[in-house]
Amino acid sequence: MRLDHVSYAVAREGFVSTVQRIGSALGAGFVDGGVHPRFGTRNFVLPLAGGTYVEVVTTLDHPAADRAPFGQAVARRAAEGGGWLGWVVSVEDMAPVEARLGRTAAPGHRVRPDGFDLHWKQIGLLELMEDPQLPYFLQWLVDPGQRPSADPRTSSSIKGLSIAGDAAAIAEFLGEPADHPLDQVDVTWVEDEEPGLVAVEFATERGLVTI
Repeated sequence: MRLDHVSYAVAREGFVSTVQRIGSALGAGFVDGGVHPRFGTRNFVLPLAGGTYVEVVTTLDHPAADRAPFGQAVARRAAEGGGWLGWVVSVEDMAPVEARLGRTAAPGHRVRPDGFDLHWKQIGLLELMEDPQLPYFLQWLVDPGQRPSADPRTSSSIKGLSIAGDAAAIAEFLGEPADHPLDQVDVTWVEDEEPGLVAVEFATERGLVTI
């Protein structure tokens, strides 16, 4: 099971400053990812070494943000003061996940500033909203060279995730072993008042950075 990206949600008024703060910590600037018209959100992304990326996302002043589960999740996390929204796992075939969750994945797309229309399918936002420790799943419908993780802008990479939650529940949700749910990053289970992604540890040229 492969980590695709981690998502950090923030209110509109703090969007630019958060993008700058995280980019400075990781030694590279983010790029404008564009608007998610179906979800009422927009993002900036930072492609990292190792085939993953960081997303900073906020809501738009648009009705879709109130209707779509992703927009609702971003708005709720922003209203709580902002922070890590969650972690996202990519799969090559969504069918087994759809069968396990009992519904069809939702389509998603955003048009980048360069005009390219990025398409994917995703599922698991409803579970994330009910239980923030859980990831959601994504299947890219574009060539690897067009995905947000292509062309890293920095040598920084994700070393590990700190998650407050139940390892057994996440393992069952992913269909992976509890002691090693992801292939290329470490997962540490921590105590916290609320379940969810608590921190992300990055390996950078200046040493380990935890956000």
